[in-house]
Amino acid sequence: MLVLTRKVNEAIIVGNDVVVRVLEVKGTGSKASVKLGFEAPRGTKILREEVEREVAQEMSRAASAGKDIARVMSRVKEEAEKREKRENSLDKR
Repeated sequence: MLVLTRKVNEAIIVGNDVVVRVLEVKGTGSKASVKLGFEAPRGTKILREEVEREVAQEMSRAASAGKDIARVMSRVKEEAEKREKRENSLDKR
């Protein structure tokens, strides 16, 4: 991890087209907060880490739910096919 110190209005350039600028610093120590500004091309995804984590968790839950639905539908189809075979064998008697 690269650790840099910047003052208000100083910036860091990430890659060729992203600039992160320190806009404001409030407080000191563990209560301090830093306001950052990001300049990036349109369409560049910039998310807070906790939001990215939540999105990933939701996507994972949605994928699991989709698999569960597919499993249930597969079982329903199998049961319907078994029932149809039983009914056909009874009709032939």
